[in-house]
Amino acid sequence: MAKDDDRTNEPEEAGKWGTAGKSSGKNNKNGKGKESKTDRRIDKVLQLAVDRIDTIDSSASVPERLARAAKSSELLSAVWSLPPAQRLMFHHGMQVTDVEGDSTPGFDGNKEDAEKFISISSSEIARYQRLMYANGVKGSTRRLLIVLQGMDASGKGGIVRHVFSQGDPMGIHYHGFGKPTAEDLDHDFLWRVKRELPKPGWIAVFDRSHYEDVVMPHVYGTYPEDVWRARYDQINDFERELAASGCAILKIFLVVSQEEQKKHFLGRLDDPTKFWKFDISDLEARDRWDEYMFAWQEVFEKTSTAAAPWYLVPADNRWYSRAVVSELLRTTLKNMNMTWPPLEPEVDPDEVRRRLA
Repeated sequence: MAKDDDRTNEPEEAGKWGTAGKSSGKNNKNGKGKESKTDRRIDKVLQLAVDRIDTIDSSASVPERLARAAKSSELLSAVWSLPPAQRLMFHHGMQVTDVEGDSTPGFDGNKEDAEKFISISSSEIARYQRLMYANGVKGSTRRLLIVLQGMDASGKGGIVRHVFSQGDPMGIHYHGFGKPTAEDLDHDFLWRVKRELPKPGWIAVFDRSHYEDVVMPHVYGTYPEDVWRARYDQINDFERELAASGCAILKIFLVVSQEEQKKHFLGRLDDPTKFWKFDISDLEARDRWDEYMFAWQEVFEKTSTAAAPWYLVPADNRWYSRAVVSELLRTTLKNMNMTWPPLEPEVDPDEVRRRLA
C-alpha cells in the first residue's frame, strides 16, 4: 500500500461496531465529552439500515432484493446532514486553501459513529461490487475508476484498506503511480495510465495518477509550460471518452493541513517500522506547499467536469475522509442501476437439477 498509510487515528477493530444507541464519549470537536441527540440519531439510522440489510437475501425475487439494497443504501446516506457528493464537489469559486483539513462537513457524529458507518457501508459496497463484476463477466462495460490525490501523509493508502475491507480482491485493481520510468517516458504521458484502467466489471484505484504529470512540471518546471498546459485538454478528452464508454470516475483530493502532515512525518521518525515511509524529498515538497496548492487549484478549475468532477475532502481526521469515500463509492455503484444477469437462454434449470440429482 502507499507509504502515507500511517496508522495514526486508525479505527480500532475496523470491521466491528457496537449496538445502536451505545455511543461513547466524544473525542472530537463535534461533541467532546457528551452524547448528543445527533449521535443518537445516527445510531438509530444505522440500526435501521442494518435491519433492512438483514432482509435482503431472504427476498424471493431479484427486483425485491435490489429494491431493499437500494433502500438500505438510502438509509445509510441519511447519516449525512448534507451529502458529500453535494457538499464537497469542486465548484467555480471554491479554493482548496479555504478547505479546513480538520473539518467534517456534512457529518455531525464522531470517530466511533464514522467507524460504524464505514463497516456497514463496506458490506454494501461489496454487494454492489459483486453485482458489477457479474455484469462485466456477461459483457457489460460498467466499471469504476477512483483517483486518489493529496499531499504526502494525507491518507491515500489507508482509504483502500478500510473502504474495501469486505470487498472481493477479484474485481479490485490497485495501482500506485510513482516517478515515470524510462519506458514510460518513451510514450505519451497517458500511456502508463491506460495500461492500468479497470476492466469491465472491475474497480481500479489510482494512488496518484496522470495529474502528477501536470502538477509536478508546474511546480518544478521540468517541462515547458506549453507542454504541460496542453495536457489539461488531453486529460479532459481522455476522461470524457472513458466515461462515455461506461466507466464511472471518482476523483478525490484529500486535503490535509500542514500541522497534521507534520505529526505524521514525526511519527514516522519515531517508529522504526515506518522508517521506510520517509523520504527526504517529502520535506522539499512540504517547503513548496503554497506552490503545490496553486498548481492543484488550477487542476481543479481546468479538469473538474460533469463527467469527472473533483471532490475536495478534509483529511486530518482519517475516519471522516474514509467515511466520505465510502459514501461516494457506494452511491456511485448503486446509481448504476444494475441487475443480476439471468441464466443463459440455453440453460434449462429443471434439466440441470435432473442431471445433478
